[in-house]
Amino acid sequence: MNLETNANLPPAGVQTDFPVPPGVYAETAVSVRHYTEKLFMFRMTRPPAFRFRSGEFVMIGLPNAEKPVFRAYSIACPNWDEELEFYSIKVPDGPLTQHLQNLQPGDTVLMRRKSTGTLVNDALLSGRRLFLFSTGTGIAPFASLVRDPETYEKFESVIMTHTCREVAELGYGIDLTRQTYDDPLVGEEARECLTHYPTVTREPFRVTGRITHLLESGKIFRDLGIETLDPEKDRCMICGSMDMLHDTKDILLQRGFKEGSNREPADFVIERAFADNDEGNT
Repeated sequence: MNLETNANLPPAGVQTDFPVPPGVYAETAVSVRHYTEKLFMFRMTRPPAFRFRSGEFVMIGLPNAEKPVFRAYSIACPNWDEELEFYSIKVPDGPLTQHLQNLQPGDTVLMRRKSTGTLVNDALLSGRRLFLFSTGTGIAPFASLVRDPETYEKFESVIMTHTCREVAELGYGIDLTRQTYDDPLVGEEARECLTHYPTVTREPFRVTGRITHLLESGKIFRDLGIETLDPEKDRCMICGSMDMLHDTKDILLQRGFKEGSNREPADFVIERAFADNDEGNT
């Protein structure tokens, strides 16, 4: 289900009667799209001085309190984009998203000045294939990476998996893949190298099951007609629910993969910034 920008939203936008805290960017929402009653995407203006690496996250808030709440959000666009994109869940009683989900074009969004994160190309050793394992809004950092030319310069093949509970929740990833294939900068490389592998756990779909089960059974490799995971040539990134992070990490460790970081690049990386976060990219 794709809801238009202002569908099912209260007529009023986000309250902005409080001053902007020092050391924080105050930017303007440009567009909002509600994919389901629980998921939405928004784009906002980009500060001219703001720099980030594709795959990193920032702290996002709203000017609706004297001490505004900030949550970690992966930047869901590549580092060359003139705007900034974010993909979010809606938590009814969430300190931030109960208000952020009412965002409308023209509203103010706060953003801390520093970006960081481990889901970056620099944290991985060179390899032939890159696997991007995601659940829910965990696809957000990968939305940045698959639109970055550096990803296709470093890897011959990119497999982006996206597991959700319901079919409608796959909408953002489907749109992302279509847009990436049509992108004037990376479209040619993406059509040749990028594979999108969506799965659903609670409804009928062409592929059903958790990504961990599909890895352990080998179904994903049979479906795609590719060889199984190999630490000699494969590199992996993981972002999603805590159970999925732990289980996928265990599978990789059992197969001889080594976890990397910004300081010590290796075979796979995990983003832990959202582990205790009930909002943002969980």
